[in-house]
Amino acid sequence: MELRPLTLLLGLMLLPTLSLAAGKCDRLVITGSPDAPPLLWRDPQDPTHLIGATADVLQQVAKDLGLKIDLLYGGKRSLALEEVRTGRMDILADASLTLGELETLDYIHPALVKTDYLVWTRKASTLAYATAADLHGLKGALSERARLTHEFEAFASQQLTLQRFPSLTPAFQKLLLGEVDYVLAGRYSGMAMAQTLGMSNDLIDRDVPIDQPGLYLAISHNSACNDPWLRGQLAKKMTELQTSGVAQTALQRNLERWKAQLQQPVGTQTK
Repeated sequence: MELRPLTLLLGLMLLPTLSLAAGKCDRLVITGSPDAPPLLWRDPQDPTHLIGATADVLQQVAKDLGLKIDLLYGGKRSLALEEVRTGRMDILADASLTLGELETLDYIHPALVKTDYLVWTRKASTLAYATAADLHGLKGALSERARLTHEFEAFASQQLTLQRFPSLTPAFQKLLLGEVDYVLAGRYSGMAMAQTLGMSNDLIDRDVPIDQPGLYLAISHNSACNDPWLRGQLAKKMTELQTSGVAQTALQRNLERWKAQLQQPVGTQTK
């Protein structure tokens, strides 16, 4: 009987350690947009997985934290989001910050990457662009997949004339034909698409970003891995990435990787 208080005390002392060990999830399943090169796209050699700059950065983060991750294809963006909401997958790698999703997702701050949305024009265009106000009265286009900040969306709805297309392909085609004056597209996604369409010599981007939305890691409330330790460690790593240059290097490397993939014969790109 005399040993019971000591046994109880030892048990209580061990609880924090046991809780931490139990809470540290050693494998994460991550998904994201499957058609957003050079950030993320399906691996042509294994379409069940995603590759790209985001995948490379997250693999390094996972290695630093002693975790294992799988970057899996979860369907198009809306389906991938649903996979994370339900907890079937743990993390969405490229979540836009929206109030509605706070009910189902925990966002990790700061953003994993900020996307520079640029004004793209024909190379021969005389459009003088320095600020968004310079686009007033002109015809513009963008992809329906574009994820812009709420502030810019509000400005654009009132001040700009923008036609939305299912993807960047028809938007850039309209631009090349002179049917619109400019296209709003991400710096790297625009470069990848111009390369894909063989328009690199015909289109240019204006270097001053018109918008800079962030893409965040977002952990499902229903994920068994969602605990304070993981959220804290990921937030620390996202903060370190802001000044490390790792993400920028990964973007450049994967842009070249995407270009090289485009140059391969179609039959060799998939198994």
